[in-house]
Amino acid sequence: MAAPLSVCLTFDFDAMSPWALGMAGRNVAALSRGEFGAFAVPRILALLERRGIPATFFVPGHTVLAYPELVRAIRDAGHELGHHGWVHEPLSELEPEREREVLRRGLDALDSVAGVTPLGYRAPNVDVSEATVEILLEHGFLYDASFSGSDFEPYYLRRGDAFPPDGEYVFGENTELVGIPFAWHLSDFQYFEFVPGITVRQDPPSTVLEIWRGELEWAHANVPGGVFDLVMHPQAIGRGPRLAMVERLIDAAEALGGVVFERVGDYASRWRAEHPLAEWLSGGTVHARGAAAPAP
Repeated sequence: MAAPLSVCLTFDFDAMSPWALGMAGRNVAALSRGEFGAFAVPRILALLERRGIPATFFVPGHTVLAYPELVRAIRDAGHELGHHGWVHEPLSELEPEREREVLRRGLDALDSVAGVTPLGYRAPNVDVSEATVEILLEHGFLYDASFSGSDFEPYYLRRGDAFPPDGEYVFGENTELVGIPFAWHLSDFQYFEFVPGITVRQDPPSTVLEIWRGELEWAHANVPGGVFDLVMHPQAIGRGPRLAMVERLIDAAEALGGVVFERVGDYASRWRAEHPLAEWLSGGTVHARGAAAPAP
């Protein structure tokens, strides 16, 4: 890879979508928490512009249609727009045809508002169904950023895994869909937001900086060519002291030397070109299993 470590700053611009879906019941005031996300996006864009950093924004179709001017501002600033569902729906509860329908609604919204066909996907709440990988392949996606099978190394995702509770795990077939690792401790929402029954922590930014910086430094020292995928939500990270903490993390990354900040799609495209599936399968990775894996 071109650098010891690629840092991808990503923002899940949910706005009102999870609240409209009922994350806080029918509490109408909760919708304004999503509005704060829209309020904070210009602050985030200003920080990224000041530091010269490209980022990736995963946006539900519901948000795209609610805030088209902000979505176009994200695009016009040179950032990547990724797919993040329609209204932040959990995919594991959907039948495959319904999942295809909500995926298409999100694609249509991004196309009509921003003229964008996204390369990447992050499932709302990283809640993925047994059909999701196949559906993403059907629609030509390059990568998904929902799975947690590694920490800083991409891998090719599988389809067709079987996991009966009373039987052996059966590995499916590796596909061309690049998996960009996701980790809950590298996501801001559980540290900063209060949603009874979901997350009730209220950590100071200094604590979160310590966690994120420790992960960053370890990845830089131990995973050459890896990707540090930081997951943030404008409605959580967009408050002043928290954005100031993000800037301190940027300073720390730049001080390491050799770190590059890039959009997830750019990293995933380069990684796939440098690690063709057949070659990757022959390398003995633990993620290579099933029909597409080499015989032992």
